[in-house]
Amino acid sequence: MQEDEFQEFLKERYDLSIARIHEIGGEETVQAPFSDYFRRTAEFLLMMEELKARVDAGRTSMVSGCDTNRDRIPADCADGGRKNAPQMDTLQQCEEWNERLYQDILPGNYESSYANPEYAEKMLGEGYGKLLSFLYTELRGMIVYVYEQRFEEQVILLELFIEIYNCFENAEPADHSENTSYGSDAELPSYRELQQILYWFVSDYSELFVTHRVQEAVDPSLDFATRIVMDSNLEDPRYLYQYGEYVTENERKMAAFLNALPEEEIAAMADTFTEGYRIGFLAGGKDLSRKKTVNIRYQLGFERMIRRAIQSFEKMGLRPVIYRAAVSTLNKKQHQRIGYTGAVPNPQYDYDHRADSAVYLDNKFVERRLGVMRTAYEEYRQEAREHGGPAVVEVFGETPFTPAAKPAAYQLSERQQKLSNRMDNEASQITNQYIIGKERSFTIIAFPVPQIGPRFPEIFRETIKVNTLDYSLYQRIQQVLIDALDEGVAVHIQGQNGNRTDLTVALTALTDPDRQTIFENCVADVNIPVGEVFTSPKLGGTNGLLHVKQVYLGALNYIDLSVRFTDGMVTDYDCGNFASEEENRKYFFENVMYSHETLPLGEFAIGTNTTAYVMARRFDIAGLLPILIAEKTGPHFAIGDTCYSWQEDTPVYNPDGKEIIARDNEVTLKRKEDPSKAYFGCHTDITIPYEEIGHIQVIRADGSRISLLENGRFVLPGTEELNAPLDEATVE
Repeated sequence: MQEDEFQEFLKERYDLSIARIHEIGGEETVQAPFSDYFRRTAEFLLMMEELKARVDAGRTSMVSGCDTNRDRIPADCADGGRKNAPQMDTLQQCEEWNERLYQDILPGNYESSYANPEYAEKMLGEGYGKLLSFLYTELRGMIVYVYEQRFEEQVILLELFIEIYNCFENAEPADHSENTSYGSDAELPSYRELQQILYWFVSDYSELFVTHRVQEAVDPSLDFATRIVMDSNLEDPRYLYQYGEYVTENERKMAAFLNALPEEEIAAMADTFTEGYRIGFLAGGKDLSRKKTVNIRYQLGFERMIRRAIQSFEKMGLRPVIYRAAVSTLNKKQHQRIGYTGAVPNPQYDYDHRADSAVYLDNKFVERRLGVMRTAYEEYRQEAREHGGPAVVEVFGETPFTPAAKPAAYQLSERQQKLSNRMDNEASQITNQYIIGKERSFTIIAFPVPQIGPRFPEIFRETIKVNTLDYSLYQRIQQVLIDALDEGVAVHIQGQNGNRTDLTVALTALTDPDRQTIFENCVADVNIPVGEVFTSPKLGGTNGLLHVKQVYLGALNYIDLSVRFTDGMVTDYDCGNFASEEENRKYFFENVMYSHETLPLGEFAIGTNTTAYVMARRFDIAGLLPILIAEKTGPHFAIGDTCYSWQEDTPVYNPDGKEIIARDNEVTLKRKEDPSKAYFGCHTDITIPYEEIGHIQVIRADGSRISLLENGRFVLPGTEELNAPLDEATVE
């Protein structure tokens, strides 16, 4: 079928579906309590029809045909640059529409929303509630598909809704209690029947959703977000509403703040970011000239910086690929948002649906999804080979979130957890086969957002200072630490001030100390800001307890967190978030262990950025810092894969010319026989703040020790300068 014929075919299907959904509101063919669910969901889909008309007419678009090399849009482009363009929505209209799109899942309304599995279960029953909440959540992806004008996705979701609706028409509860079988035509559909409809929908259309996800990760021709960044008038806040993401005062203030900065500051921010990416290739001995694309990730409001970064990347020969955080269950990874994103309307909503794959996850589906992924990468083989990796702008300062545990939310069974781990592992192998790990790099930088509080401007400028510290100074001091660490066979970390850490980390043995080293000297390249030395520990001999009184991991709060290691593997864990020990362990198991029975200690590092530490204390934002900065403010320990995952065989050198040989551990060495046993697809850093450190001591082979830190202060000769920010803060 030719493309124009296919589009006409889709239009016919769309028109038929919308006409049918218009009828649903006036029908009485579905019995209570399901009638309310279908009526309200149909109203949402009809709102999508209205939104589609506005998007198709250009009312929501400010994308112009103006000169994209300018940072300021000329006056004649104030309407978006489109000659005879339709009337744009006013800012108030943009805000009102955005509120309409997301109001159902906002905290004030979520308790009575069918997106909430707890409410859906209460109103519709245990089995039906879970499934129909899953369905409604998938239908909410229509917002994205309408804004991006992805017509096929809109059509198939409408048809899915109608298919489920048809199952309930003229049906009444059967004369049995749990609706586990399907009887006469007058009976309600069974859970199994509905689950199978959803199962085959996900399986049948995995080719569409997964292939598009692969393409948008490597193909710069999918430039929906790029055009917003480069072609919009960034001084007009209406541009924020073109994405279809949720927009709050936080994003509007962020955009206004960056617009008020002089061009030199924007250039400094963006150039630090892009130079880190370039230096990452240089330091890793990788050929950037062979790459043609870079994936840029950011939060709405940073477009002025991102525009400058795109221009800088283009000078390196790199075009941007910018994709949003996934909305389809097929492409999500739990509650995490990977890609560009707006405000999170309700983190509890994301958390409640983190395991929705329980509806369909079985061995046959895993094979189907992995097969589609392989085919998609084969189709975009050239684009994948030319892709350089991600450049990420993280943010911090949002209101901390501690989730509520809801039994009504889907949970993966033990078998499904193993299947999920296998799928993630094999998906990583496929990705690394096409976007070759040893040939790519990355960079990450972080900035605060206005939600952090009234001192935001001060914190922002202090963060710029932290991000642009003198890397040569840190390189020199960190080399002193590394020289001492290279004398050891292990490192002992002891907590204080209520911290119960008592952990011995075993180190890889050097065979040629004149040419080899154990720790990497991390300065401001891929991992901005400066300030750490790190290694892949030897697992055998790594034993003891890691404890932190409070820490944020992946935007989730953990209280009184403890992890025990035996020969480098996690053997026990706990936290104090919930009243029940079972809930505490489950929380850690799902969100740090990622449902693995055990994980290795993949990294041990000592953070040296005392300036960042003092900033956190001065502004009382330690709990809000992203791990990117937090990991530089004390020793940290990563559970999961090493920092050299998939790149262990690529030589890495410190600035002094020595090769870092601690790139493997006893688990990653298994890749030579079976890669599925070597990698876990996760890496979670846990940092102990300086004030909770009693000591960090290097243990030599003869049992003697070298003190690096005592009572939260650097004591090794040659590193005392790191204490200056700490001393200044004490004086203040």
